[in-house]
Amino acid sequence: MSENVNTTATQSAPVAKKKVGVKARVQKFGSALSNMVMPNIGAFIAWGLITAIFMAGGWWPNADLAKMIQPMVHYLLPLLIAFTGGNMIAGHRGGVVGAIATIGVIVGSNIPMFIGAMIMGPLGGWVIKKWDEAISDKIKSGFEMLVNNFSAGIIGMLLAILGYYAIGPVVAGASALMAAGVNWIIQMKLLPLANVFIEPAKILFLNNAINQGILTPLGIQAAASAGKSILFLLEPDPGPGLGILLAFALFGKGTAKASAPSAMIIHFFGGIHEIYFPYVLMKPALFLAVIAGGVTGTATFSLLNVGLKSTPSPGSILMLFIMSPKNLGNYIGLAVGVILATLASFIVAAIILKRDKSTDTDDLAAAQGKMSDMKGGNTATASATDAEPADVIASYKDVDHIIFACDAGMGSSAMGASLLRDKVKKAGINMSVTNTAISNLKDEPGLLVITQNELADRAAQKAPHALRLAVDNFLSSPKYDQVVVNLKARDQVSDAPASAAAEPQATTDTPDALPANLDLSVVDEIVFVHHDGHLGTATMATSLMKDRVKKANKHVSVKNLGIDELTDSNSLLVVSSAEAAKNLKTRYTQVQVLITDDLLSSPKYDKMVSELK
Repeated sequence: MSENVNTTATQSAPVAKKKVGVKARVQKFGSALSNMVMPNIGAFIAWGLITAIFMAGGWWPNADLAKMIQPMVHYLLPLLIAFTGGNMIAGHRGGVVGAIATIGVIVGSNIPMFIGAMIMGPLGGWVIKKWDEAISDKIKSGFEMLVNNFSAGIIGMLLAILGYYAIGPVVAGASALMAAGVNWIIQMKLLPLANVFIEPAKILFLNNAINQGILTPLGIQAAASAGKSILFLLEPDPGPGLGILLAFALFGKGTAKASAPSAMIIHFFGGIHEIYFPYVLMKPALFLAVIAGGVTGTATFSLLNVGLKSTPSPGSILMLFIMSPKNLGNYIGLAVGVILATLASFIVAAIILKRDKSTDTDDLAAAQGKMSDMKGGNTATASATDAEPADVIASYKDVDHIIFACDAGMGSSAMGASLLRDKVKKAGINMSVTNTAISNLKDEPGLLVITQNELADRAAQKAPHALRLAVDNFLSSPKYDQVVVNLKARDQVSDAPASAAAEPQATTDTPDALPANLDLSVVDEIVFVHHDGHLGTATMATSLMKDRVKKANKHVSVKNLGIDELTDSNSLLVVSSAEAAKNLKTRYTQVQVLITDDLLSSPKYDKMVSELK
């Protein structure tokens, strides 16, 4: 079994520090911005709903309830961002100092101070962290609480003053300059050109950074005065991705064509845009399709004066309409923009796919691996790919909960956790499977961390003692089945008596000597396992067995599979050598196994076939 399972290793010599590229630095910076916003998306949605429902001209105008709108956007949302940013650096204590520091920039400005919160929150956390590191060993016993409380209060006060007089005016000026630039771009009808950069950047794993780190703060400022903003639609528009998936559903090949319809549902209604990224990377020319869709959608929104009250997260079509103002023209314009974006993307993608003369099946798994490389590509991690199955299973010995960790802790990681949670439940394993942002990951005992390849190094830093598994794509990894098999095998080995676990099945090939524990009446599939280069023998044995089964008029399928491709079910009979059977027993607990020294013409076959249903 081949897995990228990272295990803790003691290094005796210093390791050269890996050079970090510009793209990786941009991703890390964008991730830090989005990680301050994403955990508070619920508050943004609450503000957007209150605004859309109760403001003058809303769904149900209410002057009293509308009084919440301004305090939420000016105080609540920036303080939540600041607390989250400080908490990322120095825990709850850092969050408190970051929030105190941010009140200075809020009071010193008359615009929503989101960018100021993104500066002061982490700054407050960093300052209190450095203070604690400097004086923690100098505090006399009994004075810890006094020093900690007063230091947090004094540092927070000083930073708030700094924010009021220095940081606030600078951020306000920069925000006004950026807002003026965006307004100029909109007035000059140039905003659609932003999608020339946004659409490719999304597929390079910058979607959260662009939307939550840049467009959302600017959009909130615009919506606070105008009631809506088109900036909330630039990145979340599902049209470009839907067009790509629709083209694959009609003109694609192999796995991509078969999986596209279900991917469309997840993308369009679930709002998980990451699911269409591998499809684009199959054919790099499809970047033209998503750019065409994005430019068309934004141009339509701009022409029809379409905007949203707040950021839609996730980018589902349902969330787009929920965040829309109560305006029939806005609803119609929103629908038209998404439809035209879909059509533009679909037409370009269809032309590219139909002109493609390659005869390969466009392996989706290969494209998902390519996505990891293009996103930032930190895939060089310590692995157990060459480990024996028993060693891999032993590494799962202490695992009692599983966490999916991604950049923002939402979206694709939530979907991946849901998929594995369902598999674990169906396997009868009592195991917690959750998801979180990688910045919130803790080095806990009994933890299995599942993350994407490009985040594997960060996961190793956050949870160095945890068992770690890197996957190409959260939404479709075959390693989830391997995790379930390893957990079941671990439980089976730990529950079984040592003598029973070590007891081998008799391998003497005497005529008609079938193991007593075989129940051939429930078998509906026979599999010959190829092992360690014996593919040719297993293939020939499969062909001969098919003839035996057909002549005996038995309705049982016969296949030749690798040891990792089996389904753990007692309706499966695996015919293998004694050597392969050792690995089978450590991985699968339900399959029935017939061990034979001669795969081609065992004397056991006649009796075995006669007892099949």
